[in-house]
Amino acid sequence: MKIVVLDGYTLNPGDLTWERLEKLGDLTVYDRTPADKILERIGDAEIVYTNKTPLTRETFEKAPNIKWVGLLATGYNVVDVDAAKEKGIPVANIPTYGTAAVAQFAFALLLEMCHHVWAHNEAVKKGEWTNCPDFCFWNYPLIELAGKTMGIIGFGRIGQATAKIAQAVGMKVLAYDEYQNKALESDTLKYVELDELLAKSDVISLHCPLFESTKGIINKNTIAKMKDGAMIINTSRGPLIVEEDLAEALNSGKIAGAAVDVVSTEPIKMDNPLLKAKNCIITPHIAWAPKESRERLMNIAVDNLEAFLAGNPVNVVNK
Repeated sequence: MKIVVLDGYTLNPGDLTWERLEKLGDLTVYDRTPADKILERIGDAEIVYTNKTPLTRETFEKAPNIKWVGLLATGYNVVDVDAAKEKGIPVANIPTYGTAAVAQFAFALLLEMCHHVWAHNEAVKKGEWTNCPDFCFWNYPLIELAGKTMGIIGFGRIGQATAKIAQAVGMKVLAYDEYQNKALESDTLKYVELDELLAKSDVISLHCPLFESTKGIINKNTIAKMKDGAMIINTSRGPLIVEEDLAEALNSGKIAGAAVDVVSTEPIKMDNPLLKAKNCIITPHIAWAPKESRERLMNIAVDNLEAFLAGNPVNVVNK
């Protein structure tokens, strides 16, 4: 059995091992695969893994040996799952691997917006503290989170994990999700409609999937409903935000700060309006990437294939 990994570098830049996959078949791993090499590299492989390399209808028509596709990610929009289903090819994703990592990163972004830790570190190293007439100084407003409200749009596993951290630092949580588990509600957490969340939240954190219904959920109209001085965090998907509208709100001061780990086109283009917006932190899609999280992803990816080979496919997104 031939197994091909089309773009394995981001999962395993060298600090993990492909050993478990090697035991299951004749494995070839490519760091990256350009569009014009996809079919050539798949060849007559029966098992194909992809992270961000697209598998289109044409791919499935011209690579008839494919029996199973494994995502090295949660999102599966890079695969034409309908075309795969028509060919009888299961497509399996990794539904839960980075919950703790992404929630932790969302709060790292929030804490940086509240305390500007790196900027103050840089100021000290430039001699500003040494030359200060007082025992301390700050270059930015410092924000205490206790007593404030975090609105979480998308209250699945990652949203819930983020809520636990928020509650631990003394915040109240408003959650918006199509599917509600009322057992999670408490004195410090409740489900609300989107408009109420927008109006009452000091911080809004996005943890929803990218669907047509959520694309551009942060836009000039929803921003207008937010508190003046609210902060926005996005560790989910870039197109959830209309970036031109967020940039305008940051530059006007309507939004006090934003921190995004994802953008509409990745890698980011240099004409992205957020690059020049005021008070905007941008990181290169790394919330998911601690080694512990990637190890978990690798193991689930192999588990998915083993389950398929045993005749009991799991995590199939195109049943």
